[in-house]
Amino acid sequence: MKESFHNEQQRSCRVKCKKEEIGLEASIWFQKAQNKFLGGDRIALLEKIHELGSINSAAKAVGISYKTAWHLVNMVNNLSEKPLVDRVTGGKGGGGTVLTKEGKKVIEQFRVVQEEHRKFLQNLEGRLGETNNLYQFLRMISMKISARNVFSGTIEKITKGSVNAEVILLIGAETRIVSVITNGAVDNLSLKEGMNAYAIIKSSSIIIAQELYDAKLSARNVIPGKISKLIEGPVSTEVDVEIGGGNVISAIITHGSSEKLALKEGDHTCAVFKASSVILGIN
Repeated sequence: MKESFHNEQQRSCRVKCKKEEIGLEASIWFQKAQNKFLGGDRIALLEKIHELGSINSAAKAVGISYKTAWHLVNMVNNLSEKPLVDRVTGGKGGGGTVLTKEGKKVIEQFRVVQEEHRKFLQNLEGRLGETNNLYQFLRMISMKISARNVFSGTIEKITKGSVNAEVILLIGAETRIVSVITNGAVDNLSLKEGMNAYAIIKSSSIIIAQELYDAKLSARNVIPGKISKLIEGPVSTEVDVEIGGGNVISAIITHGSSEKLALKEGDHTCAVFKASSVILGIN
């Protein structure tokens, strides 16, 4: 796997300084595209999905909400080269949720790395020296991204204008996301065609549309897909749209809009968002 390892909370060792005692807690994370990908909590969720065959039952077993569980599953599927979780429809049991072969393999690999990390921390205890920069370091590596949608891909084309540039990111066999950023941002990130990058889109920036046909829109990104999940709330509704290649894009729309569109799981729809709403990042 190409993911890097990220140390953060779990196994602790104590370091005594002259002014105060500093506690260091650490755990193993797989990191991809500067985003937390898989850690102990998500591995536990995957293991419960494998055991129980249901997102709802797995969520209850690990103590999180059904909505949170679906968000985590979509995130790991989006960031993984191959989907780790698959939905099974029909059959005597009425369908369910199962781990793919890749999902089972990732769990095995994580447990191996976790055990080696435990041994590493045991050897590290008592050998830490200067800790003045420890607090700032931990703050830096624990930064999080609030956006719901993070997609990994390859830069297919960069077209520079006088001020801004259009960047096309290929995230699947035929799925592309277009971003418009400043030329300065292209230079600062040293973006080049063929390099790996990731796209970040807030769920509130995504419009769900149906029956567009020949409609003309100013939005640069119009991505067709199928509604895989609807989570209704009193004010807003979360709509998850499968867009191919194991990728799922999440949108937050008003409850009234959801009712007006009469959205249902399995419906074909389009996720629409402006190129200016897409943030690009690199490893």
